Amino acid sequence: MKFLDQTKIYVRSGNGGAGCVSFRREKFIPFGGPDGGDGGKGGDVWLEAADGLNTLIDYRYQQHFKAPTGGHGMGQNRHGADGETLVLKVPTGTQVLAEDKETLIADLDTPGMRILLAKGGNGGFGNAHFKSSVNQAPRHANPGLEGEERVFWLRLKLIADAGLVGLPNAGKSTFLRAVSAATPKVADYPFTTLHPHLGVVSVGEGERFVMADIPGLIEGAADGAGLGTRFLGHVERCVALVHLIDATGESATEAYRTVRGEIEAYGAGLAEKPELVALNKIDALTPAEANRKRAALERAIGKPVRLVSGVSGAGVRELVNEIAAMLRERRAETQSEVGERSDWAP
Repeated sequence: MKFLDQTKIYVRSGNGGAGCVSFRREKFIPFGGPDGGDGGKGGDVWLEAADGLNTLIDYRYQQHFKAPTGGHGMGQNRHGADGETLVLKVPTGTQVLAEDKETLIADLDTPGMRILLAKGGNGGFGNAHFKSSVNQAPRHANPGLEGEERVFWLRLKLIADAGLVGLPNAGKSTFLRAVSAATPKVADYPFTTLHPHLGVVSVGEGERFVMADIPGLIEGAADGAGLGTRFLGHVERCVALVHLIDATGESATEAYRTVRGEIEAYGAGLAEKPELVALNKIDALTPAEANRKRAALERAIGKPVRLVSGVSGAGVRELVNEIAAMLRERRAETQSEVGERSDWAP
């Protein structure tokens, strides 16, 4: 299945059914009077966040959606049936944007969350609705109201707890393979990963978290170089970032600063997220070389640096446990903040 995280859709709700002009015609009832029924309401168009979806590929080959028209009224005071509601399913984490691609309408970040995209037109009144003491035989009815026609952009931001960032070939996909059952493509050339991957990492019995691997960033990505920073949107929802650096590269410090520069240029609060820095591929170095590079990087960035290897597994479990501990701490802080707000009263 191909990955698609952005698409444009055209939706139209159903028209309302027309009212009916009819008169009761029965034997021995000379003055039956009007009995035209009302038209039914047109179908609505809803958007719903659903579990089990992680791409918008369903909207790659079909972008136009129209709800059915309401049924027309009939004689004998029979009202038309309402048009069937059209529900479009999207992955949890999908944002709904206006046609200008900037105005945020809704953020479906909870499974089962729904939003009304277009409301169906009301059905028209039949002539039975207009009868009165001064108009006992009305010969007109209302047509149904037209439905709404609107254009939206859908943008998916994957929901993950931790996000892997780094330069191309930093070993992010290999690390994700080592800690989860995910199977992203791994090769010895840059930009092997062309779209984000998710993996579920098990820490202990009953404790798991979701990790996202996004394509590598290069210098100038904020200006569109390489794959750009489009995929950084998938780590906006992450609680923490895991920055992997290739220990076999020429300068780990320059690699770190390049990625951090692109993250800061992207904005959206990514630069303020907690970050764990790790030197990857230490299996290709001697312990002395790995420790020397770690010490140099720690002095340059002023943060602790971990040593890991996605191939040999060295340091992987320790880093996973550290990520899990950070996630637990952040969740506890969030819950305490929510509790403090709920206890407040005017």
